[in-house]
Amino acid sequence: MNFKNVKAHLALLLAASMWGLMSPVGKAAMEAGITGLILANMRMLGGALCFWITSLFVKAEKVSPRDLCLMFFASMLGIVCNQGCFTFGLSLTSPVDASIITTTMPIFTLILAAVFLKEPVTPMKVGGLFLGSIGALLLILGAQNGTGKEGNIWGDLLCMSSQISFACYLTIFKKLISRYSVFTLMKWMFTYAAIVFIPFSYNDVVDTDFTSFSVNVWLEVAYVVVFGTYVAYIFILYGQKNLRPTVVSMYNYMQPVVGSTVAVWLGMSTFGWMKAMAAMLIFIGVYAVTQSKSRAEMLAEKGIVDGE
Repeated sequence: MNFKNVKAHLALLLAASMWGLMSPVGKAAMEAGITGLILANMRMLGGALCFWITSLFVKAEKVSPRDLCLMFFASMLGIVCNQGCFTFGLSLTSPVDASIITTTMPIFTLILAAVFLKEPVTPMKVGGLFLGSIGALLLILGAQNGTGKEGNIWGDLLCMSSQISFACYLTIFKKLISRYSVFTLMKWMFTYAAIVFIPFSYNDVVDTDFTSFSVNVWLEVAYVVVFGTYVAYIFILYGQKNLRPTVVSMYNYMQPVVGSTVAVWLGMSTFGWMKAMAAMLIFIGVYAVTQSKSRAEMLAEKGIVDGE
C-alpha cells in the first residue's frame, strides 16, 4: 500500500469517526435547548462560511451558469434534505438509532445505481438488501414512542430519509461532483442550502434565548459545524478521490461504533438485543452489497470495455 492510499484510509477513518461522534454531541446540544432546526441551519450557515473562507486560499474554478443551477438542486438533496432530516430526526430519536441507520446509505445508493446507472442486480446484492431492510425494520419497530432513552419511529424514519436523499444526490449528480473540487462544490451548495433553510428555522431562532446557553453547549455546536460538517466533508472527498467506492463505503461501519459507544457511555441511550440484532443484519447486508461485483468489473471479466 503506497503512502497516498494510507493517507486516504486515515482521512476516511477520521471522517467516519467525526460523523459517528456527531450524533451524541449533537444530541447533547439539543438536550440543552438547541432545537434540531436551529442546529441544522447552523451546520449549513457554518459550512458555507468555512468553505467560502477556504476558497479564498485555493485556486479558483470557473463554474458555468448551468452547473450553478445544478448545484442548487444538488444542495436540496445532499444538504437540505440530508442534514435537515438527520438533525431533526436526531432530536426525536436516540443517538444509537441514528448512528446505526447511517449504515443503510450504501444500500440505497446501490439500488439507485441499478436504476439510473444500470449497475447489475446480483444474488449477493439482493441478499444484502433483504438483510439490511430487515435490520432497519427491526430498528424502527423497536422504537418505543420516543420516551426516555429509546428511539422514536418518526425520528428513525427521518434519519433514514436523510440517507435516501444523500444516496439520490450521489447517484443523480455523480458527474457534477467529479467536475469540481470539494471547496468549489461545497461553498455553493452550502450557501444555497442555508438560504433555503432559513425560513424553516426562523421561528425557532426568534423564540430561542441564545444567551442562556453555557460554553459547553457552544463547544458542542462548534464541533458539529467545524468537525462534523466542514472537516469531515473534506476528508471524505479526499478518500473518495483515491480509493475505490467499495472501500469508501466500508468506513460507514465506524459511525455506529463511535456514535453508539459514546452515547451509551454518556448514558444518553441504551443498546439492547433488538438494536444489536438490527445492527448486525444491517452490517452484513451492507457488506454483502458493497462486496458484490460492479457493472464495470463484470464487463471486464468478459473482456468488454464499458460503454461499447
